[in-house]
Amino acid sequence: MNAVELTHVSKAFRDTLAVDDLSLSVPQGAIYGFIGPNGSGKTTTLRMILHILRPDRGSIRVLGSELRSAVSGRIGYLPEERGLYKRMRVRPMLRFYGELKAGRRVDREVEQWLQRLDLMEHADKKIEALSKGSAQRVQFIAAVLASPDLVILDEPFSGLDPVHADILRTAILELRRQGTTVILSTHDMELAEQMCDFIFMIFRGRKVLDGTLAGIKSLYGTDTVRVRTPIEATVLASLPGVESVRDLGQRRELKLQPGADAQGVLQSLITAGRVESFEVTQPSLHDIFVRIAGCVAPR
Repeated sequence: MNAVELTHVSKAFRDTLAVDDLSLSVPQGAIYGFIGPNGSGKTTTLRMILHILRPDRGSIRVLGSELRSAVSGRIGYLPEERGLYKRMRVRPMLRFYGELKAGRRVDREVEQWLQRLDLMEHADKKIEALSKGSAQRVQFIAAVLASPDLVILDEPFSGLDPVHADILRTAILELRRQGTTVILSTHDMELAEQMCDFIFMIFRGRKVLDGTLAGIKSLYGTDTVRVRTPIEATVLASLPGVESVRDLGQRRELKLQPGADAQGVLQSLITAGRVESFEVTQPSLHDIFVRIAGCVAPR
């Protein structure tokens, strides 16, 4: 069974069509990545899945049925716009949230999650006294405390330092191992590549990508070369067979022209200067995202 199914869903706000004839299926027990530029329809789609908004056309099934209200104990939601009671203290606030969703006492689960996300020293502080990263981890706990079957996370790593980002990443992967379905909305393409079993991209309200990362990359072939070289980017861009250059700091990513020979590009590079590394590869998810958002179609 799919955890979420959208069938020919559309949603407009006055004259703006935010979501246009969208169909997708989120497999149960997977981490399903939502990506897309700002204003592409991601948040509108998430809010329709949660029944916060209702579609103008089409149908949405969540966990096997159509939601009748925006409240469900089987769904956890971490919104991009954070919303915690700032004057409440962390521990009682989490108990309140958990009991509201689970319909039972959740004292043990609260203590376990506080320990797991490195928040015990903040447990008796008011929310307003927390750093952005600490408040973010508290809100994550509130979303998952009642052991929901479906968790929707909108930019969950915003404001986290690398140490706490790793802790949260481990917690999300553990949710998947336990059978929880996770919808992860993010602008971090590297994170999406690392964590997601499936990637969905919405652009101008329409689905433009949907599938496994390997399947998506196969649409674009091996038209990318990553090099480590002191040669200036302007020189690289002028080499025969090179369509564009993306400077990554320590490396450069060359997009090849259709039909270009990578070995010929390598020979030109060697002639132009020192080449420390050279790798022919598929484009990264970041590159694919930029190509689509820049209206560049796959070849």
